Amino acid sequence: MVAERTAERHGFQAEVSRLLDIVAHSLYSDKSVFLRELISNASDACDRLRYLSLTEAGLLGDDPELKVTITLDPAARRLVIADNGIGMSHDELIANLGTIAKSGSAQFMSELARLDEKGETSADRKVSLIGQFGVGFYSAFMVADKVAVTSRRAGEAKSWTWESEGRGEFTVTPAEKATRGTEITLHLKAGDDQWLDANHLAKVIAKYSDHIALPVVLKDGKEERHVNQAAALWTRPKSEITPEQYTEFYRYVAHGFDEPWTTLHFKAEGKIDYTGLVFIPSVKPFDLFHPDRKQSLKLYVKRVFITDHCENLLPGWLRFLRGVIDSEDLPLNISRETLQANPLIAKIRAGLTKKVLGELSKIAENEPERFAAFWENFGAVLKEGIYEDEANRAALLKLARFRSTGSDAWVSLADYLGRMKDGQNAIYTISGDEIEALQRSPHLEGFRKKGVEVLLLTDAVDEFWIQTVNEYEGKPFKSATRGAADLGAVKQDDAAKDEKPEPKAEGIDNLIALMRLTLKDAVKDVRISDRLTDSACCLVAAEGDLDIHLEKLLRQHKKLEASLPRVLEINGSHPMIASLSKAVSKGGANPALEDACWLVLDQARIQDGEALPDPAAFARRLNAFLQKAI
Repeated sequence: MVAERTAERHGFQAEVSRLLDIVAHSLYSDKSVFLRELISNASDACDRLRYLSLTEAGLLGDDPELKVTITLDPAARRLVIADNGIGMSHDELIANLGTIAKSGSAQFMSELARLDEKGETSADRKVSLIGQFGVGFYSAFMVADKVAVTSRRAGEAKSWTWESEGRGEFTVTPAEKATRGTEITLHLKAGDDQWLDANHLAKVIAKYSDHIALPVVLKDGKEERHVNQAAALWTRPKSEITPEQYTEFYRYVAHGFDEPWTTLHFKAEGKIDYTGLVFIPSVKPFDLFHPDRKQSLKLYVKRVFITDHCENLLPGWLRFLRGVIDSEDLPLNISRETLQANPLIAKIRAGLTKKVLGELSKIAENEPERFAAFWENFGAVLKEGIYEDEANRAALLKLARFRSTGSDAWVSLADYLGRMKDGQNAIYTISGDEIEALQRSPHLEGFRKKGVEVLLLTDAVDEFWIQTVNEYEGKPFKSATRGAADLGAVKQDDAAKDEKPEPKAEGIDNLIALMRLTLKDAVKDVRISDRLTDSACCLVAAEGDLDIHLEKLLRQHKKLEASLPRVLEINGSHPMIASLSKAVSKGGANPALEDACWLVLDQARIQDGEALPDPAAFARRLNAFLQKAI
């Protein structure tokens, strides 16, 4: 008998326990999202069974009509969400409901920690993580103090019940379920009586489920009624779909809580026919740059769900897209592995990419402020396309936006070219980790004096795409931290024409000779700078060498072992440099002046955010100079 069967006890993974604690203590303003998540999961289970039945017809047995059934039991304060989909085995119940996948769990905890560090303690904000990490099942605990899941996997004889009160552990017990599929029984909390009201339920279910392409049935003991149209939303004419329906469908496929930034609903006809309902989110997904991240467009063939991870359906730099592609031409009886290499997938990919780029170009031209919000979220990802997608590189370069020294707004390359100075022959850039630090960089002093705009690059991918592209509209990209500044040919503004150049310090050639002799292999060369106006010194990469920021990135990722020697540039008109030059000319080399040469080099390193190779020697030299000064 069932009562005699021993229950297995399991502890939740730590990440799940944290998640359940958030849910249990959430004051989330719209608890109805739990219904959306559970109905969405039930629909996915049916979709997966439909796909498997293409090659294993026996899985459907004598129950071929897939559906979701929601049953009310007011007397027992229970709500049951059931489906006759693929179901779960014993091990799947434990894996799916007791843990978050390894990569997802680490990312989930990382995001929770980040929100805590930023002081974002809002329950709404944290609960929004649940859907995005594909664990919307746990939202059931917003309205239930106990949840039981009874499931039987299609094609198997055994069934099991998973049960938990959401307090650190769950049990798994053998069950007696006569049919395949899953039943989720919610034992509702006191005060959540609205979920026992059939009319309220019908209204909420219709809102969240009208787009689902299978029947959702509501039973309340008195009647049984369908509460959705059970027609795939993407197959309906656009004129019949409201903005609210698009939004709810977006939230269904994205497991999100935000509004779509833009919606593309289209039908491609010609050599291949397919329909697309694709969304760009208005909020950046938390795992956008996670190495295990997969694209999340759902692929259907003739309204039959095939997969939500067809990697070749999208280029990697469009992985933030959400939605559905439904093909009329792909074969239904094809394995997911073979599907990836099907040439029709490549054609759909090319058409979809062109469609998205066209929409982005239109918005960028007509609604620049709206496009700026998109670029804030996804610009770094699109730059990956500039690096790796030669076919779409030109279109992506036109879309690219940058921060710069010439404007507080986002700047396009066309904007930059339009503001170039007479005699300027390159597009100047500077790379680093933070905009504020770049704006303070001594490398920019000469560019500011000449009125030459410099693009400020802070995305890691910038170092790679810019070496691949090399130039735009005939103008080469050139780093402000590499080679000579080469600003001599740039014509100054009228106001600056009468300014006399600062005189170089007397005897500076002697100082340069001493620095070269003292610093030896620690630098590649020492020379007078054309780029410095206020600072005493800076380090630059020699022409042809790695850019300074790229070198730093390579060392951080263990791709480069040691720092490369750089060119030390000194400001010939700076008071400190003038004093050192005078001292060298007057007394020649001595240990104090040699220490001064090392202090100048260390100052340049500190300005670049570099760790000093010998902090103790730096402290000793600095202390000695301070003692003499005092």
